Amino acid sequence: MLLLVDSGGAEDKRERLAAIGEIAAEVAHELRNALQIISANAYLAKQDPSSCGPQLAKIERSARLAHGIVDDLMALARGEPAHAEPVLFVEIIVASREDLPERCADWNDRVDPAQLRVRAHQGLLSRCLHVLYENAVGASAPRTPTIETRAWAEDGRVVIEVADDGPGVPPEIASTIFEPLVTARAGGTGLGLALARRVVAAHSGTIALVASAPGTTGATFRVELPTR
Repeated sequence: MLLLVDSGGAEDKRERLAAIGEIAAEVAHELRNALQIISANAYLAKQDPSSCGPQLAKIERSARLAHGIVDDLMALARGEPAHAEPVLFVEIIVASREDLPERCADWNDRVDPAQLRVRAHQGLLSRCLHVLYENAVGASAPRTPTIETRAWAEDGRVVIEVADDGPGVPPEIASTIFEPLVTARAGGTGLGLALARRVVAAHSGTIALVASAPGTTGATFRVELPTR
């Protein structure tokens, strides 16, 4: 029997398998959230079938969101570039918060100009912002954080910053925060920021943790995306 070994592509295959594993875990995490919403609203709908319209609408929206998550993240796992198109950044912000608990944060948005457009895959970039928001909320619990989102155009790119007033990122993990399984939160998966990095890379952009000024708290993440 002749065994053919493609040694030149072994490392690429390992990286691809690792990426698929990470994204599969993130898909499972996101689907679990959607299923919890569906289950809770199905229970409420059964309590009063005559007025279950709002619950059924939430079930439908969560199911649609789950389908979109699977499609978007599996395309990312296959290494496909993001199918980007110009979209209003405020629409990205709205979509990124749809699956967050109500009143989980005090929001402060500074988008300049208000009609700023970013060239992006709306579903994927919304997941990226969702990760940053979810992390800020989780790190600040049980208090309610203030989260500021800033976005502006500069030198042929769109710059996005998400800043919070929580405890910040521990120095010992700051340099590896975007690596899989790195987390400072009990119960955290350590996959969210790894996913965010893949999403931004699929847009040919960059994401970084901005060093905090001395005497300040919180964390600031900066995303830079090309405008073309």
